[in-house]
Formats: sequence, structure tokens, C-alpha cells
Amino acid sequence: MITSLDAEVLAIAGRSLQVTVSALAISVAIGIPAGAWLALAHLPGKRLLTTVVYTGMGLPPVVVGLVVYLMLSRAGPLGSLGWLFTVRAMVLAQVIIATPLIVGVTMSSVLAVDPSLREQVRALGATPVQETLAQLFEARFGLLVGLVAGFGSIISEVGAVMLVGGNIEGRTRVLTTAIVLETRKGNFDLGLALGIILLALAFVTNLAMVMAQGRVGNPR
Repeated sequence: MITSLDAEVLAIAGRSLQVTVSALAISVAIGIPAGAWLALAHLPGKRLLTTVVYTGMGLPPVVVGLVVYLMLSRAGPLGSLGWLFTVRAMVLAQVIIATPLIVGVTMSSVLAVDPSLREQVRALGATPVQETLAQLFEARFGLLVGLVAGFGSIISEVGAVMLVGGNIEGRTRVLTTAIVLETRKGNFDLGLALGIILLALAFVTNLAMVMAQGRVGNPR
């Protein structure tokens, strides 16, 4: 089914990538600045915020799905959006799952950078923004790990996307939910095909990150 480019398999795989990449892009746009700010800022309640972030890194996906479902339901505060059982709802759930991971990893990576770096770049006339960018550059390996962790946590997620997406054929069915459905129906050939694609996507993504890490660490 994979080598013959089965239309159903390709559609499900493409939708999975669409949801995951969209959610990861939003999570990165939020998570990296938030993680850097939390690591560098001096503010009251920082320990509490850090604890909240670390707690968020272990959020049960099915609980996230339930909360998003209730928010987007007709009686919920966001019910007027009409997002329930759509790709947008799935992206929202995955953003909530991935963002704390990226925030936490970014924060830990920035805190691990030598504190004297800011003083050195400041002595060279760097602006506060340039100082922050310098620290992020030094923490780039950790940021790559955060990207991989975020991608892996959401592309393999099933509970939340099934709750808010509804696993609707041709609309919101993704690799993980399709695997569950087809296995329950006894269609093990399709389930295995989808499982192989899921593993292949995870492998290719991790390989790309490892290669990128090697290039960053050994620039020519």
C-alpha cells in the first residue's frame, strides 16, 4: 500500500504532516521567545512560572483534548468559532501539548549558557536584543532538541486529536487515529502501512535534526 502510493494512505499521511508542522511552527514562535524570556528575566514569581512550565511538559494529552473539546463545544466559550471536529481544533490541541516542552527546553538550554557571555558581548557594544540572540545561538543544540521533542510529542499523539478532531474520514483522520480505527476494524494491512509511515516520518525528522546539529556544531 505504501509502494503503490495508495491514495488513502497518502492523504492521511499528508494531513498528519499538515497538522503537526502547523502546530510545531506556532509552538516554536511562542515557545522559544517565552523560554528565553523566562530564563533571562528577573521577576517575582519566577519559580512558580518555572514550575508551571515543567508541569505543562508532562500534561496528559487526553486531558488537553478534553479541555479543548469543552472550550470549542457549542456551550463552551469558543464554541462560536465552529472549530470542533476540524483541523484547526487539532492544531490548537497540539500547540498546547508542544509549547510547554519547547519553553522548558529553551529555558534550560539558555540557563546552561555561561553567564559571562552576556558581559562579553555587552563589552563589545551589543544591544540587549543582540545579547539575547548571542545566548540563543550558544544554546542552539538545546533548541534543536526542543524541536525534536516537540515534533515527536505531537505527531505520535492520539488521544487529544481524536477527541477534538473526531477522526472524520477525509477531513480530520491522521496517522495515529487511523491506526487505532483500522486495527479495531481488523484492517491490519492498512494499520501496519500507516504505522510504518509514522515511524519513517519520526526517523527522517530526527535524522534531519542530527545532521543539522552536526553542521551547526562544525561550521565550515
